[in-house]
Amino acid sequence: MLNTIFIIAVVLVIGVLLVIFRVTKLVEVVKGNSGNNLSGNKLQGLLLLLFMIFGIAAFFYYSSFGGVDDYTQPIASEQGELTDGLFWTTMYVTVFVFILTHILLFGFAWRYQHKEGNKADFYPHNNKLEMIWTIIPAIVLSVLLFTGLKAWNKITGPAPEGAEKIEVMGFQFAWAFRYGGNVDGEIGKYDFKKIDVSNAMGIDLTDQTTFDDFVAGQLVLPKGKAVELSIRARDVIHSVFNPHFRIQMNAVPGHPTRLWFVPTKTTEEMKVETGNPDFEYELVCNKICGTSHYGMRAIIKVLEQDEYDKWYAEQSSWLSANPEYMDDVPKELREAAKISAQIEDEPEEVVEMNSEEETTL
Repeated sequence: MLNTIFIIAVVLVIGVLLVIFRVTKLVEVVKGNSGNNLSGNKLQGLLLLLFMIFGIAAFFYYSSFGGVDDYTQPIASEQGELTDGLFWTTMYVTVFVFILTHILLFGFAWRYQHKEGNKADFYPHNNKLEMIWTIIPAIVLSVLLFTGLKAWNKITGPAPEGAEKIEVMGFQFAWAFRYGGNVDGEIGKYDFKKIDVSNAMGIDLTDQTTFDDFVAGQLVLPKGKAVELSIRARDVIHSVFNPHFRIQMNAVPGHPTRLWFVPTKTTEEMKVETGNPDFEYELVCNKICGTSHYGMRAIIKVLEQDEYDKWYAEQSSWLSANPEYMDDVPKELREAAKISAQIEDEPEEVVEMNSEEETTL
């Protein structure tokens, strides 16, 4: 409702200003001063000042009351707090500079409008002024740059010891997730040459640590624990993005990337906070990657640690769900693979003998 009233007010103000401008022009024509631009200069200078005041007021209105919070997602990770802090610091500096420069811009248009008898001053150079507008912006930009670089190095640097490691792979037009499994907890190697319809992630079964790995259809995370995502792409560039965690990282073919963060709110807690019983965290692709880019999304579930541990323990290894790939396991490792993947040997065929065969024996 407030937005509608504000828009109507804007239209009315613009209409009034246009009418004033046209009336002023008509008065000049009637008085025979149409060739004299002095009053026109004053009017245009005044209109520029009004435009500046109105523009700044509109900016602050929409920043404070115009529903900007509808576009600001709740923060659900520790790194999100850091990212938002950097964003708002940059925003405050930018807004301050923007308003200052535009006050000077429109103020000069008013102060130095054409007047009879005015003579322009020749002002070719001022060393002090040059130093001020060079050194101060350089210092401010350097602080912003190195603060952002410090945050970037932290997010992309080594994850804390004991972090939950998950592999994320993007491909047209879906996501795949691999976990380390219930035996060794380590994510094994992959080989793009081994990618096929069933082995979408190219799991390399010559590596013993892959035997207990499992693949999930959604990204499940524990609350309050560091999560390290190892990210890659199978075909074109994709981008791992979630607004609530404030994370984004490109998934580049042939060039693995990574980041880590700590989720701070479960999915259930976010349902309460947002007032949306159907709320779900989403992992979306933030790079235009093809015709179905719009549909490249996956659900993220954030659980309490005990719920996560229970879910994790219930998962079956990828190899146990695809036992036909046992032929890709080196012969000397097949027994270990069966143990790690929890694959039971098939029972030997039992041949029942009739009574005559038993008597003969």
